[in-house]
Amino acid sequence: MPFVIATVVLVGLLCTLDLVLTVGVIKRLREHTELLSEQGGGRMSLAPGDEVGAFSATTVDGEPADHHMISTETVVAFFSPTCGPCKEKLPRFVQYARTVPGGRDRILAAVVAEGDDDAELAAPMLAALGPVARVLTGVGGNALAEACKVQAFPVLLKINRATDGRLLVMTDQVDIDRPAVASV
Repeated sequence: MPFVIATVVLVGLLCTLDLVLTVGVIKRLREHTELLSEQGGGRMSLAPGDEVGAFSATTVDGEPADHHMISTETVVAFFSPTCGPCKEKLPRFVQYARTVPGGRDRILAAVVAEGDDDAELAAPMLAALGPVARVLTGVGGNALAEACKVQAFPVLLKINRATDGRLLVMTDQVDIDRPAVASV
């Protein structure tokens, strides 16, 4: 009988210790959440309603691309050749891009490569995106990423020109698992 009592007391103490530690972890998580929200919430890019910065670049096909050329809703995608989720999302994005009204003129994609090794890894992405989007890489991809304040990959944005002429992010939640439809 003393063995059962000792076991019950020990289990009770362990449960109490677990409860105290869990409360401490929850308190720390709340503190970290507040810190992240103060620093922009850990955003990967501009938020809806934010203004896209100026950029000027040349696509891989030699076409000029800058912030002035966007006059209607445009999907802007950012990928990196060293990003695992980018490689998984790319085929679905290409399928989605094929359904966008206005086609290639309404899709702008940046493959952001950091060095010569990344540039070689970017070749399959560039080949996949080329038929469905105007593609930027190298300095041009970096300029577009800076204009949209991209901090992680992959990022998909819809941007559009506001009535006052500013280029704004309309949404940072592009559902690529459904075909695109024309804006009303």
